[in-house]
Amino acid sequence: MSDKTGHLILLTGASGFVAAHILESLLRHGYDVRGTVRSEATADKVRKTHSHLLEGTQSRLTFAIVPDVASPGAFNDAVKDVDGVIHTASPFAVEVEDNERDLLQPAIKGTTEIIQAVHTYAPQVKRIVITSSFASILDTSLGDRPGYTYTEADWNPISYDEAKTADGPTAYCASKNFAERAAWDFVEEKNPNFTLATICPPMVYGPLQDDASIAHLNTSSADIYRLMNGTSKEPGHTGFPAFADVRDVAEAHVKAYEHPNSSRYLTTGGNFQYRDVCEIIKRVLPAYASKVPDPDATERVETFGVDNGHASRELGIGFRGLEECIGDAVRSLVALEERG
Repeated sequence: MSDKTGHLILLTGASGFVAAHILESLLRHGYDVRGTVRSEATADKVRKTHSHLLEGTQSRLTFAIVPDVASPGAFNDAVKDVDGVIHTASPFAVEVEDNERDLLQPAIKGTTEIIQAVHTYAPQVKRIVITSSFASILDTSLGDRPGYTYTEADWNPISYDEAKTADGPTAYCASKNFAERAAWDFVEEKNPNFTLATICPPMVYGPLQDDASIAHLNTSSADIYRLMNGTSKEPGHTGFPAFADVRDVAEAHVKAYEHPNSSRYLTTGGNFQYRDVCEIIKRVLPAYASKVPDPDATERVETFGVDNGHASRELGIGFRGLEECIGDAVRSLVALEERG
């Protein structure tokens, strides 16, 4: 796709932390984008944040209002006339009343609605990229699993019945697993016009966009902010000890869109523990050192490994290390603090 002029991509959930970086990457690569958002006010916010990339050509970024991604027919109009789809929109919740009603089914339907809409109303689409998660790869029942290395060949083995009564974090991981499986099952059963790729990042950190609010941080950014604002007294156990830089995850989506293969991609910069994050914050922000937990207050443990070789080779991505990822993340958090 050397000439991307007029090539329109539907980006769902365009205001999200990862999606905002995907949007920036798409615009920089020359694509036109139709983003889905829940309201016109959110569309205005996203448009303003990315205005520096539009250079007076506001028509390169348009929006479709989709209040509920899991509702029947949610994307039927949004997919019309687009050339490709990058689907990031997904319900996120950990504490719910009913796992199946509030978590599992919304996650599955949020994915199946977009691919069914493309299959029915956008036969011209040849490629869909879906944001999945390392949660669909990880076997949560085995914990830290030292000595094992996860790859794209692994699948979270939890059953649907187990997930219905599981604790919140386990059920959330299961929801990502079932949503991704539903996408692959659809492709196998329907043999649609499009090919599919899924991006499976673990914890996603990195710099925030300028429109972010320190009072309303996304989950992963709040995970870092608690280690620099004095609210955490020790690093704590690292439940998901693998990370990815949001800029690499964004680039992986665009590269996967341009790649012909149907594949899963484990996009990760490697392993980490919260004590490593604390050490980096102390180095990068010495003025915050007194608020940062003592790294040694939490013991280092042996954990599983993660292999990014497939994504690195096939998509041509050199993944950022933890120092750059966390350093840029905390500097952006300081900038948000200073803006109030």
